[in-house]
Parts: sequence; structure tokens; C-alpha cells
Amino acid sequence: MAAEPLARPAGVRTSRTGTARDLRDSYARCQRLHRRHGTTYYWATRALPRADQPAVHALYGLCRYADELVDAPGLGDVHERSARLDALRDGFVVGVDAGASDHPILAAVVDTVTTLDIDPDLFLRFFRSMRMDLSVTRYRTHADLERYMDGSAAVIGELMLPVLRPPDPEAARDGARALGTAFQLTNFLRDVDEDLDRGRIYLPLEDLERFGADPRRRVADEAWVAFSRFQVARIRSIYAQADAGIARLPPRSARVMRAARRLYAGILDRIEVADHDVFAARARVATPIKLGVVAREMLRPVPPSRPVA
Repeated sequence: MAAEPLARPAGVRTSRTGTARDLRDSYARCQRLHRRHGTTYYWATRALPRADQPAVHALYGLCRYADELVDAPGLGDVHERSARLDALRDGFVVGVDAGASDHPILAAVVDTVTTLDIDPDLFLRFFRSMRMDLSVTRYRTHADLERYMDGSAAVIGELMLPVLRPPDPEAARDGARALGTAFQLTNFLRDVDEDLDRGRIYLPLEDLERFGADPRRRVADEAWVAFSRFQVARIRSIYAQADAGIARLPPRSARVMRAARRLYAGILDRIEVADHDVFAARARVATPIKLGVVAREMLRPVPPSRPVA
């Protein structure tokens, strides 16, 4: 399916005169991006209170929009892409300062930041990682990859905390960061073939070399399977770290994030069922299964949020 058309952020204008219809249209556009490109997380989000869902759509919409600026075909060379990404970042900063934006994506984002009092510096960390995608195509160690994921994944967990409303945000922060990281590492393993087409490998080179694995061969040989098993175990350990953070959320929020966690971890199950061959077909969780997982989580009793010591 074709990506959502991209407006040119170089034309960003901000004001306090945007209409309520413009703001609704911006949230609706973010929701379309979320449903089209982030189906696993989208269906989990549907279990949140209706009033909280637009904020999640706005956050996802910005992430997807920025990702398209970096990766979508036909948007020029690296310098042009960098200029567009910088313009989007600058439009965000100006919009937050003004309290409003009439950019088709930033309008919803700025409204969400203002309404939920989200720290704008979190978004600047996100933009820094997006900029890395314009020049960095390999990561030597897992620690190197973690530095990238601080802004591309872990910070998304932090951005979600004002929506999820834990009684003690600081106590829930590490778990939220771990969940965002686990989600992205799951995607990196599943989407290695697609990332290769973009000239990138989001897998630690030192680990690939240790197992003698080379994803560029695009074959699930013995070396690749051994590496993939190692990577799956690493990701599952990070999901386990995230569980402690989920336990610190209010009951409904905990249900929603547990559903998202189960769905993403289910992708790892499917990778294993396919004997770690992520090159032949993309590991997917079918929509009926997603809906069933969300429904079961919403019906399951959840213990009260864990008291802070």
C-alpha cells in the first residue's frame, strides 16, 4: 500500500489561528498512518480509553512521518532528506513554543505535547536518531545500537508515560524504555530483509561475526539460525525487564501494554516457527489474532499497580 503523501516540512507555518477542523484533520491523518503502518500497536491502542487514543496516534504519526522523510523513495538525496528532517524538527520546536501548528502532522503532535505536558527534549532525542539513519548504516556492538535506539525506541516508551498515567512515572520509566527497545529489536530481526534493501543492518556486527552469520546472503543457514536464536533470547530478556514497568501502570493501561507486549513477542514465536527464515516471508500476527489478544487482555483481571518502595 502506498505511503501517506508527504507535505514538504520546509513550508511549515505556525500560529494560534488553526481551526478545530484542522486539528481534527491532523489527528485523523495520524490515525491513518498508525492503522496503515503500525497495525500491531494500533489494535492494542484501541483498548485505551477513547479520549487517550488520539495522543498515541499523534505520537506514532510523527514517528512514521519522519521515517518516511528519511526512507521514502523519490524524496531526493541525503542532503535534501536531511533538510526536510531538520525543517520538521524546527517546525516542531516553533510549534511547541507557539502552542499550535498548522502543519498537517505537527498540529496534532503539538496539541498532544501541550495537553499532556510532555517534555519537548524527548522529541529532540528522537530527531537525533532519525538523523543518524541518513549516515549510519551499521552498528559494531549492541551498545552502539542501544545509543541509536535511545532516540528511536526507548524514548517512545518515555513519551507514552503521560498517556498511560502511572502513579509514579519515574518508577515506570525503565520498564517503558525497555518495552520500546524490545519492540524495535523485534522489528529489526523481522525486517532484516527490508532493511538490507535500504542498505542498512540493525544487528550488532560483532554478534553476527561471532556466529559467522551474514544477513546479506539472505539465507537462513546454520550460522544465521544460531545468531537468530541468540538474538531472540536477548530480546525476550528485555521484554522480561519491561514487565516490571507494566506492573507499575494503572490497571487499564497495564492491560493495553501487556496486549502490545504479547503481540510483539508473538512475532518472535513466528520467527521460530519459520526456523528463523526471515528472508522468505515477513513474520506476521494475523489481525483476528491481534483482536483476540486485545479482547482477552481487557477481560483478564489485573492486579493493582505495584506500590513504590
